[in-house]
Amino acid sequence: MTQKNGGVRPFFSIITPSYNQDKYIGKTIRSVLSQSCADFEYLVFDGGSNDETIPVLKSFNDSIRWISEPDRGQAHAVNKGLAAAQGEIIGWLNSDDIYYPNTLKTVHDFFESHPEAEILYGMADHIDQNDAIIEPYYTEEWNYDRLKEICFICQPAVFFRRSITHTSGFLDEELRYCMDYEYWLRIGRKRQFYYLPQKLAGSRLYEETKTLGSAVAVHEEILRMFKQKLGHIPDRWIYNHAHVVARALGLNRDIPEENLRFVKKIIAVSIMDFLRLKHYIPLSGIGTVLNWYFKAITDKR
Repeated sequence: MTQKNGGVRPFFSIITPSYNQDKYIGKTIRSVLSQSCADFEYLVFDGGSNDETIPVLKSFNDSIRWISEPDRGQAHAVNKGLAAAQGEIIGWLNSDDIYYPNTLKTVHDFFESHPEAEILYGMADHIDQNDAIIEPYYTEEWNYDRLKEICFICQPAVFFRRSITHTSGFLDEELRYCMDYEYWLRIGRKRQFYYLPQKLAGSRLYEETKTLGSAVAVHEEILRMFKQKLGHIPDRWIYNHAHVVARALGLNRDIPEENLRFVKKIIAVSIMDFLRLKHYIPLSGIGTVLNWYFKAITDKR
């Protein structure tokens, strides 16, 4: 890979990890190349795709810089991009997500007018396979304690100074699903995130996506991550895990009888999670599951 502009560092480095995403990666690349701000390098690290991804990459000629070779997963591909990045500001855009028009110009202007800012996140949408908006991605103002309870940061709408990698390191390659969430938690322990209430990106949501298609595995990894990295698991993530387990078993809350079965399952999973991960059940946890049970019993009558 050669440095852009004859040795002049670009303002942005945009990194896309890729593997067998020929259906979407063209849209992803075009969303970057069509940006009104042209001061960027675009780095694609493909994990050795065996679909039509390589012909798609070749079709963009020298507009992008790409490598296709076996890697150790998404986090490893992003880390290769972080190591190679020359830009002042880094964006990480997965190979099925998109930037909205003028995103880079908006982000450029923000960092230029806020030299103290090291990391920025904006608003985003969940989009479907045809780019139609499903719903807004839930975001809120920065609060680190709140971030530990809910991941309100949409990964493709995050931009940070390259200096962050010098102080906070790279992604944890042992994580398959929540490597971005863990990175935000790691950075946020010492740094303030800046929130820009403007829509910057579309995060694609469909059955084959890792986070949607593997909800139980995602939540189990989040529980392990909190225990190993922070030494404490917020109760809310235990309840979230219990709910996705119940849904994965086909349980639902459509009618009172089914809701009672659903509630019994989430109570059982929550109790087991408290005991195996915390070795005790907090009083607040006992109160929460009892409230669930009595409400379900009342609704059934």
